[in-house]
Amino acid sequence: MSSDAVEIQARLAEFSTCEVSDALINLGSPHGGHIPDIRILSPSDRSTRICGPAYTVRMVLGSDTTAPRPSAHFVDTVPPGSVVVISAPHRVKNAVWGGLMTAGAQSRGARGVIISGRCRDLAEHRAASFPVFARAHSTLGQSPFTRPSEVNVPLLIHPDVEGDFPAVRVSPGDWMVADEDGVVCVPADLAEEVIKMASRGREVDERCMQDIKAGKGVQETFRKYRGQ
Repeated sequence: MSSDAVEIQARLAEFSTCEVSDALINLGSPHGGHIPDIRILSPSDRSTRICGPAYTVRMVLGSDTTAPRPSAHFVDTVPPGSVVVISAPHRVKNAVWGGLMTAGAQSRGARGVIISGRCRDLAEHRAASFPVFARAHSTLGQSPFTRPSEVNVPLLIHPDVEGDFPAVRVSPGDWMVADEDGVVCVPADLAEEVIKMASRGREVDERCMQDIKAGKGVQETFRKYRGQ
């Protein structure tokens, strides 16, 4: 990463996904960058938080003979410091990430993986303390159900139930933040604004917490500091 990107990563990583989502909502995002239905599966320590630029991977059904094929295995081209973001075909039951992929990604300096789909080999990810966020897990591997198709392309990630929440677009280089509360995508061109807005939001929340702990009413406190 460039020196500017390293600085952004360090500053953005200070904030929780909740703080980042609130900042994006205040900046006009309809979904706050939140990618629903994806949760932390590894490591066992739920205090884990990852933050890094997206390295995107699009999976297709194994029966798709027309979609492109990557020239190399996608794990072999993971940039150091990145977060792998995988979009699997909707509601497939097989995993698209396993223990060998964690070993390869970790050796290349990846910060973690976020999967719109399933993983497997949970014990191996946890033994490696490698962050894995996914919709669910499975006993089935990729083949013959799915296969990689494209890397570093924009992804449109939909919720489990389409229509009840906006899809989130993840472009290569967008900032991914993930922790025990969920997963958020910050468009690369909004990172600085999000950091400033999240800082202000944290200050407001700290004042609210002080007053509420002192016995003041929630409604009174919100009106005072949040204007609600």
